[in-house]
Amino acid sequence: MKQDATRNAAYTVDCEDYVHVVEFNPFESGDSGNLIAYGGNNFVVIGTCTFQEEEADIEGIQYKTLRTFHHGVRVDGIAWSPETRLNSLPPVIKFCTSAADMKIRLFTSDLQDKNEYKVLEGHTDFINGLVFDPKEGQEIASVSDDHTCRIWNLEGIQTAHFLLHSPGMSVCWHPEESFKLMVAEKNGTIRFYDLLAQQAILSLESEQMPLMSAHWCLKNTFKVGAVAGNDWLIWDITRSSYPQDKRPVHMDRACLFRWSTINENLFATTGYPGKMASQFQIHHLGHPQVMWRCLVAYVVLNLCFLLFSL
Repeated sequence: MKQDATRNAAYTVDCEDYVHVVEFNPFESGDSGNLIAYGGNNFVVIGTCTFQEEEADIEGIQYKTLRTFHHGVRVDGIAWSPETRLNSLPPVIKFCTSAADMKIRLFTSDLQDKNEYKVLEGHTDFINGLVFDPKEGQEIASVSDDHTCRIWNLEGIQTAHFLLHSPGMSVCWHPEESFKLMVAEKNGTIRFYDLLAQQAILSLESEQMPLMSAHWCLKNTFKVGAVAGNDWLIWDITRSSYPQDKRPVHMDRACLFRWSTINENLFATTGYPGKMASQFQIHHLGHPQVMWRCLVAYVVLNLCFLLFSL
């Protein structure tokens, strides 16, 4: 890992190919380092990074690659399993990916001789989001352009299937609400499903399209955020099904919304990568101005480092 002052990026990691997706492990893994995965055209890399706030003898940040997995097709999404543990004997690395061939792959590794994967098939169009059950890690939820949300067990069998009214863009499974699932659709509707009754129990409306990304706040289960059109939108689900706050932020349409993992008022948005004016921005609900911004193309890894450690 090295500093790179010329592009306003804090640190960069040299990669042999394009990187399409980056995902920190949101669960406790039993190690002082933070697990990170990134995927490219035909690979997934698992590594650890440690910040100077965590280890006194580290200057800035320390990165180490643990294993590279051959994938064979472009990686579009990555989700970590809560079963991942680095302090067990042997260690357990478990994650799943969505790919350009419309399949989900479930990887399991001990970082030694055991490196297995299982293919989950059923979606008939591109998969836009996937997530593990955050409590036990025994199920995976996915949403797709095929207008479905599907729930799978680890054997690849579908245990639930929800028909949507438009492409599914995001799916969230909150650790404090493990019997509920949040699904965001491109038509601007966000629904919460009761997984025991297998039916929708609450819906939110953005009143604008296309809705490209939504996220359920980890630190406050009543807060939901999303980006639709050029705007970010925030809901308090105890008050209304319509946004309590929204603001235009990206000239060429917004692409991604993510809450901070430790601060319920802090979140990030991105515009579309490749656009001339596309930016990554950090926002605070208590401040009217954008707190920090830079070009999307330069901060794919760094935005993850920043959101994780704030």
